[in-house]
Amino acid sequence: MKRKTTITLAVGILSSLFRLSGQNPIIQTCYTPDPAPYVHGDTVYLFTDHDEDDAQYFKMKDWLLFSTTDMVNWTFRGVPLSTATFKWAKQGDNAWASQAIERDGKWYWYVAAEDTTKHLHGIGVAVADRPEGPYKDAIGKPLVPGGFGYIDPSVFIDDDGQAYLFWGNNGLWYAKLGRDMVSLESEIIKVNTDDESAFGPKVLKHDWQLNKKIMKTGYEEGPWVYKRGDTYYIEYAAGGVPEHMAYSTAKSIAGPWKYGGRVMEEANNSFTIHGGSIEFKGRNFMFYHDGRLPNGGGFRRASCVEEFKFNADGSIPHIPFTKEGVKKPVKNLSPYERVEAETMADSYGLKTDRQEGKDHWLTRIYNGSWQRIRSVDFENGAKSITVCVRGKAGGTIEIRVDDKPVSIISVTTNKEWHNISAPVEKVTGVHDVTILYRGGDEELFEFDWWKMDQK
Repeated sequence: MKRKTTITLAVGILSSLFRLSGQNPIIQTCYTPDPAPYVHGDTVYLFTDHDEDDAQYFKMKDWLLFSTTDMVNWTFRGVPLSTATFKWAKQGDNAWASQAIERDGKWYWYVAAEDTTKHLHGIGVAVADRPEGPYKDAIGKPLVPGGFGYIDPSVFIDDDGQAYLFWGNNGLWYAKLGRDMVSLESEIIKVNTDDESAFGPKVLKHDWQLNKKIMKTGYEEGPWVYKRGDTYYIEYAAGGVPEHMAYSTAKSIAGPWKYGGRVMEEANNSFTIHGGSIEFKGRNFMFYHDGRLPNGGGFRRASCVEEFKFNADGSIPHIPFTKEGVKKPVKNLSPYERVEAETMADSYGLKTDRQEGKDHWLTRIYNGSWQRIRSVDFENGAKSITVCVRGKAGGTIEIRVDDKPVSIISVTTNKEWHNISAPVEKVTGVHDVTILYRGGDEELFEFDWWKMDQK
């Protein structure tokens, strides 16, 4: 009884404080380092790595996918890719940074994984007909065989249709990609990262390959390449350990590069920082990772995002870290269309399944778990809500608007997926919504989707 009373008290505290919590990190159900966003039509797909919950080093088995249409609510899209996809890769670990792109209706996902023939990381590529997969190894071997520093791929298609692949830690390399996106069309070219005008002034750093201190420029790893107007940009993790974000620009993909300066400081509670920027709906967003999630740290990192504006001369301003993240959504969310339960802006105590494919749900729902969905447009008001759940111990789903319950749905122990409907008190306008879960000490149920009705 004491534990139950404590949890009930915690529910009350959380329900009153959830509105004050920040949005960064943007995914709270698992650790999601090395965010790689990609804009496709009206959707931003976020491809990430995955630090395991018990990681004490880089314990990374698979890659994850999320998406958003409003930049504040993120939907889990599954685990489309793992080291098991690549027979040449070390299995069960070393699934490092990646980036994906669409071309001619196909999706190409470039990943860093340990090449068992070289016993070093190399660059592989998987292909699918849709971002969620299923993916298969495109060529059955590394596109770029293992080599020292061969990690952190970044893919870019230029205005003339020529695609490029960049990569590198303690070194920067690139090559032209064939039109098929799964072959190299040129020799591998090494960029001169010792050039201070290109990548910043030299400082004394530890070179992990040589295992000694040497003078190096700011470039460290994690290149992120794109073009804006007639200028090429490369954003990257800089400064050694701990890392900060910096960038350089050029008028040609082949350089010469010009150092642009520091963009972000060292990440909170993480000795690495990795990400890159996108433009979406006329607004610019910088992605990165830090260690701010509960139990987070240098080997348990989480994706974050900040909005920024380019300076008039095209330079990138210094971008501060915030807890709030994106303050204004790109659009409002409609509760009158099916909303996946794994869509949220913030949450506490929840997990998602670890399946591939298109069907996903919330799991490990306990008393006191909650999630927040931002900017829900009720228009003239809802009459009812329908949820799709399957019960374990059972419990209740409490829909709260402005900290006021507007609907409570009772979930029984029915272990098959089934729909339950309940009335909703009239709410109009745009509000943030909290879904609060209550019940006993056991896992309550699993939750697939919800939808409101105006009829």
